[in-house]
Amino acid sequence: MGLFRFFLAGVALVSFMVYDGQATATATATATATVTEKVTMSFNAGHKNAYATMMYMGTPRDYEFYVATRVMMKSLKKLGVDADLVVIASLDVPLRWVHTLEEDGVKVVRVQNLNNPYVNQGNFDWRFKLTMNKLYVWSLVDYDRVVMLDADNLFLRKTDELFQCGQFCAVFINPCIFHTGLFVLQPSMTVFKDMVHELEIARDNPDGADQGFIGSYFPDLLNKPMFYSTPNGTKLDGRYRLPLGYQMDASYYYLKLRWSIPCGPNSVVTFPGAVWLKPWYWWSWPVLPLGIQWHEQRRQTIGYSAEMPLVFIQAIFYLGIIAVTRIARPSLSKLCYRREDKSVFLVQTGLKLVAIWSILAAYIIPFFLIPHTVHPLVGWSIYLLGAFALSCIATNTFLLPTLPVLVPWLGIFGSLLVMAYPWYQDGVVRALAVFGYAFCCSPILWVALVKIMSSLQVSLEREGFLPRLAESTTPSGFNKLY
Repeated sequence: MGLFRFFLAGVALVSFMVYDGQATATATATATATVTEKVTMSFNAGHKNAYATMMYMGTPRDYEFYVATRVMMKSLKKLGVDADLVVIASLDVPLRWVHTLEEDGVKVVRVQNLNNPYVNQGNFDWRFKLTMNKLYVWSLVDYDRVVMLDADNLFLRKTDELFQCGQFCAVFINPCIFHTGLFVLQPSMTVFKDMVHELEIARDNPDGADQGFIGSYFPDLLNKPMFYSTPNGTKLDGRYRLPLGYQMDASYYYLKLRWSIPCGPNSVVTFPGAVWLKPWYWWSWPVLPLGIQWHEQRRQTIGYSAEMPLVFIQAIFYLGIIAVTRIARPSLSKLCYRREDKSVFLVQTGLKLVAIWSILAAYIIPFFLIPHTVHPLVGWSIYLLGAFALSCIATNTFLLPTLPVLVPWLGIFGSLLVMAYPWYQDGVVRALAVFGYAFCCSPILWVALVKIMSSLQVSLEREGFLPRLAESTTPSGFNKLY
């Protein structure tokens, strides 16, 4: 009987193991099928064509690029493009961002991050680690044509004629290398799978990013014919180049400020330079005057409701500081005696350093407190207000003259006027004007520093910032000042 029970238990255990293995295999197959379905059939297309971009996480600037994506998509919608708006978002993009994009009328495709095999290259830039997700655009087979975009594009007009282009079209903002911030493609699972295979075997890639990989995959584009839209709207076959002026590097704008570019049409402006000088950052405005147009598009689309509460709080805080420092000046302890020994010299030297660092902090701290994506006019106004308020603290604490302490403040305000407004004939004149302004301001800044140091020395000799609390009796060498 015991042997029979043991046999039944063994049969049950084997049956459970078989069932569990089948269930595991079924679950694995289901998961694989789900991933394949996400790649091949993401949604039902509402239009025959689409504008697409990508979003992924893992950089300190994820939120800024999310804002830039929303502005670009809303501006395309405002232009009335006859196409779907698609965002290829990695699975780790926050759901609240996904829902906001969907509320904006954007179709979101969730994908797994593609592995980048080039991370160990000597010239690899880690901010491009996940840009291979751009290859997923070839899997959007519900569409006839897709215009793939980076988030730092500023559209000047409707560009639906791009959907007439062939199986692959790109623009050369660099004379020899096409720019993957804007290109047109015909989705194809065959091409997508081949690209993934080439990625797995680490196809030769000069920069380790999507631009180097796609440029290597389409190496002969420079020799292809130029694309021009057809009057009857016929879609072309093959590969083409877009005209040089179609997507314009913003730097050309500053070399010839009024868009007197002979080739074109000038339809899209891109900002491919340094990451910290993208147009959505408030501090980039003096360097990139064209960024104010990007913010005008944001004002007309998604607005600034996310940043303005913090801006109002900072403004009230700085105004309170100014009021307190002007109405209730700190009462400093008087130095009732002098001791010209080494300890006093060290204390005075230390206080000079503290005073100088306080002035520097007054100009540095407000910069990092302002929301990065606020409008430049608001951002610079809050920065100047904060620098003025904190400078008042340093001025009243160390009894310094107001004007020399505010010389950097006046210099920054003047640089905004010199750099930000394009009233120059061309970019060379603008650069010379900025250099001349800096050259003229340098001696004024030096005189202000000398004045601050001399005033600080007088204040240290007359006022006591660190009274010797341990001494209750009047020491020798007593010298009453008042």
